[in-house]
Amino acid sequence: MACALMVTIASGAFAEEKDAAKSYSGDFWSRSTLTGDWGGTRNEWAAKGITFDINLTQTGMSNISGGKNQGWEYAGRGDMVMNLDTGKMGLWPGGFFTVEVEGNYNKSINLDTGSLMAVNTNQLFPTTGKQELNIPTVAFMQFFSHYFGVFVGKVATITAESGDMNEFAHGKGDTQFSNMALNFNPAILLTVPYSTLAGGIIILPTKDPKEAIITINALDGDGVANRSGFDTVFKGNTAYTIEGRLKTGFFGLTGHQLVGATYSTKNFSSLDQSLRIIIENGAIGKEDNSWAMYYNFDQYIYEPTKGKGIGLFGRFGASDGDANPIHYFYSIGVGGKGVIPGRALDEFGVGYYYIDVSNPKFTGPLAERDFLRDEYGVEAYYNFALTPWMKLTPDIQFIRPAQKDVLEIDREALIASKKKSVDTATVVGLRLQIVF
Repeated sequence: MACALMVTIASGAFAEEKDAAKSYSGDFWSRSTLTGDWGGTRNEWAAKGITFDINLTQTGMSNISGGKNQGWEYAGRGDMVMNLDTGKMGLWPGGFFTVEVEGNYNKSINLDTGSLMAVNTNQLFPTTGKQELNIPTVAFMQFFSHYFGVFVGKVATITAESGDMNEFAHGKGDTQFSNMALNFNPAILLTVPYSTLAGGIIILPTKDPKEAIITINALDGDGVANRSGFDTVFKGNTAYTIEGRLKTGFFGLTGHQLVGATYSTKNFSSLDQSLRIIIENGAIGKEDNSWAMYYNFDQYIYEPTKGKGIGLFGRFGASDGDANPIHYFYSIGVGGKGVIPGRALDEFGVGYYYIDVSNPKFTGPLAERDFLRDEYGVEAYYNFALTPWMKLTPDIQFIRPAQKDVLEIDREALIASKKKSVDTATVVGLRLQIVF
């Protein structure tokens, strides 16, 4: 997965640096943010290359049947991104600084379903299972021409604008789908950390990042959001990624094709907990290195105006299937934007995913037991834009989880016994996002 941080924003700004700055003005109901232009100050700063984007996403979710446990949880995540454009600031052309501050609070229901895929992606960031305020991105990007740039720093590998980007199914679970499998390709999660020290190059074959973009990166394979990363970056656990995305125009309609690959030199002796594997910190047999390949597409099939209409999307991923429990993966679905008259900012989506699960080789009392099965699920959502800065999203998911049964471990006798089977989970949710 490309660690392009905010490539689309930065390179787009460089390619179109003569365009007018983003406007935050307007009345309470029509402006782009809740707090507006701050008496004109926000627009002045934006014109000079300084922007602040702040949002809060709140979710209420319940696993109403099946899975491991039933219940309801309320949780949330806040995010602030500051971008500095050195060209607009009058310093030098082509330079972009990005700093992101991110934190979550309360508890999600991600462990209640028994699935590998988190049903509430929003609560995976910046760290899983912890309520923390972290800085996942402090990075610098420099373009030397309209075709070529480099970046270095601590980067978030998944943002709203980059990282396995898809028109209808992408993000951190705050704007489109909630399930992790429908937001990005899970086959690459083991090899690519979310927040890590990295460096790489960006190639824009046509000058316009919206038309074509290629990123090549090297990352610290042990990076996490709540550490600087300088203690692990030189230990040799390195991940390499390459990704390319191309805009297409089949049948005169907008679409995109994306392909990428990852390779990690890391020694895997425990499961990556960002996968929400059912045994926390479960020790697995030693595996050296891991690779993954991924592909996604989006294609409008009805587009009365550019960027509005109904389209198809899909993903495919494959890994070595050794340390990585996700051997093969695919998803497919339908998405729509602004198709209802008078509801230009509304979105909807229906998606299905399937994971061919490879049972990792566990050590200890579970060494001889295969307790994971293939996982699949369906999700549907409708995103009501109450205003441009406030969106309310009801959501429903049906998940046949990878976990077959709930196990009780007698840690003194080192015996694992069956407690109960894990049936198909039905999850309902309501999400509210506010952009400040």
